[in-house]
Amino acid sequence: MFSKYRNFQAVVQPIFRRLSTALKTDEGVSQCNSNYTSTLNIHEPGNHLPIFRILNEDGQLNDPSVSLNLDEKTLISMYKCMVSMKETDKILYECQRQGRISFYMTHYGEEAASVGSAAALNSDDLVFSQYREVGVLHWRGVPLDDLINQCFGNEEDLGKGKQMPIHYGSKQHSFVTISSPLATQIPQAVGAAYAFKRAKNDRCVITYFGEGAASEGDAHAAFNFAATLECPVIFFCRNNQYAISTCADEQYRGDGIAGRAAGYGISAIKVDGNDIIAVYQATKLAREFILKNNKPIVMEALTYRKGHHSTSDDSTAYRSKTEIENWESKDPLRRLKLFLQDNNWWNEELENAYKSDIKKRVLSSMAMAEKKKKPNWKEMFNDVYNEMPENLKEQMKYMEDHLSKYNQHYPLENFKS
Repeated sequence: MFSKYRNFQAVVQPIFRRLSTALKTDEGVSQCNSNYTSTLNIHEPGNHLPIFRILNEDGQLNDPSVSLNLDEKTLISMYKCMVSMKETDKILYECQRQGRISFYMTHYGEEAASVGSAAALNSDDLVFSQYREVGVLHWRGVPLDDLINQCFGNEEDLGKGKQMPIHYGSKQHSFVTISSPLATQIPQAVGAAYAFKRAKNDRCVITYFGEGAASEGDAHAAFNFAATLECPVIFFCRNNQYAISTCADEQYRGDGIAGRAAGYGISAIKVDGNDIIAVYQATKLAREFILKNNKPIVMEALTYRKGHHSTSDDSTAYRSKTEIENWESKDPLRRLKLFLQDNNWWNEELENAYKSDIKKRVLSSMAMAEKKKKPNWKEMFNDVYNEMPENLKEQMKYMEDHLSKYNQHYPLENFKS
């Protein structure tokens, strides 16, 4: 064990020595570019960052002279993607309420943040998600069957039933598997971005998280590592106003999450997260910036969680129905729909036909997923280590003997043999 530790030190320490040397000047470590003063002042928090927006709440251009940099076909695809998310959410939410799956989280009101950002990325840019970014998977073409199989945890679930529903992952689509603990993915994303920088492969990393997760220590550590190591990573904060039951006013002071970037020496963008065109343009600019400069950026998308935190939550216990209703006028689907209709690119007939098609496909996929068997019970021991250690082998043998003796008490016929 100690020899392995010494080998690790031998590899890592020279890297940190080189990094330390790179940060030094002839006068020592460069820490401050400010001027000196003999006047003592208390400096109050600075001005708030402006919020970038293209479409107002009525689907009209804020500035008619602004170029959208998006064509009709792409805008319709983005709208369809958001509609797919919403219709799928409706059915799977009810599915959980019927006891057919164990858990679910909807994305109501936040669809533009994930779809708009996904559309601006390259398909091989690596995604470290939290758990409201299924829009990225929809945009990248992950089959609906894969998503629903995961929620049912059946034998065709890519995760082999090891994760809670909606904890998606797809190596093929450069989407790292979601984990429940908040903010753990943020420093992991920085590490991946640093590897990409060294590989010079013209790929970037984006990590999504909520404003609640930004209060975790992992987020602050990640910001600092990304700044000092100059990593091409987009920190995409989806500020939906609530960390479960704690509203944003009770979570932090100052200018949201983007306002923290300056303290770490990181650039920032604040964007209207319910304006999918603005999210697209902001993400596209952020990607160009981080790859050109090999530096991180913090993006804060201001949106609103219209649904409950999860199927384990009742949000009316901590916010009023009036508050939720007031956000209907800011809904991202409504906003883009009005814009498309004003340009004669969409109408109610197309809307109803598409919703009907999506509903049929989700119900069909769900019916098939429900009939499939669960993974073989031995899968709970696999994929943990490259080579299974003795303690796991012993546990698996114990389980095997137990099931052999008491098989009549377990529904083994529902599991793949």
